[in-house]
Amino acid sequence: MMKCTICFLSLAFFGLTVVAQDAPRPTETVKLLVPQLTMSPDIDGDLTEWKDFAFSDGVWDIYRLRHTFWYDDGRRNRLTDHGNEPHPEDDLQARYYVAWDSEYLYFGAEVKDNVNDVDAPGEEPFAWYLRDSICFFLEAPRDEAPEYWGQGDNAFCFVADAAKPDYGAWWRHGTANEQRIEEPIPAEDVSYEFTFNPWGTSEADFILEAKVRMMPTLGKSDPRWTPPQVGDLYGFEIVHCDPDGGPYGGHFMIYGTGDDDATWGRMILTGPQKPIERRAE
Repeated sequence: MMKCTICFLSLAFFGLTVVAQDAPRPTETVKLLVPQLTMSPDIDGDLTEWKDFAFSDGVWDIYRLRHTFWYDDGRRNRLTDHGNEPHPEDDLQARYYVAWDSEYLYFGAEVKDNVNDVDAPGEEPFAWYLRDSICFFLEAPRDEAPEYWGQGDNAFCFVADAAKPDYGAWWRHGTANEQRIEEPIPAEDVSYEFTFNPWGTSEADFILEAKVRMMPTLGKSDPRWTPPQVGDLYGFEIVHCDPDGGPYGGHFMIYGTGDDDATWGRMILTGPQKPIERRAE
């Protein structure tokens, strides 16, 4: 029987792609259509201006995650029980938003959480994964080579800390010469705000709104990056960390399985989208 070195099966109806590269298991990726914004929203912790025009695919909680193909039986996608925890859907749930324009990537999140934990005594500033935080992983442009951080891989991480410390907006990335660099997102290239307790039900609930300039970040990570156009393909994953008072806690990993960028979703830049229309009876 002839051996297939690289085999691709495209399941366009479901928006999935299965890729086997002489590996013992196939790698599945999900297709995400991320719209362009035609206006520049104010970054003020209120998503009302643009969330209807952004990519968002509903509320994520642990019950939804357990039915995805990237769920790993609770080894990494998990919640942590420190005692007296609420029911799992009340522990953590969130809706995420992503969009772009000619200069910026836009990120948003509406989060319901039971505990705000941003303390990580003795840990390095880059340890966003030990704090309540949301991290948006991108490979730009996306390729088929599996890499665990390297050229083109970026993570823009936002720690849910009202004090906005120096490490509150963090950038992990690779370049052509260095596999992994940890540094704050340059202040001139990022704007972000949190609104806490936006619904008046929990001090740990929050809204995140952020924008990151692409040319000095994605362009620095990979010289192949070009200014964004409709049809461009990026890799994309969300990592939402929720330690809940412990040294290392729960995570939601959405659209991928961790640091392997070959598993990240296929983020396709599209033109503007219209809000959902409500039709008369």
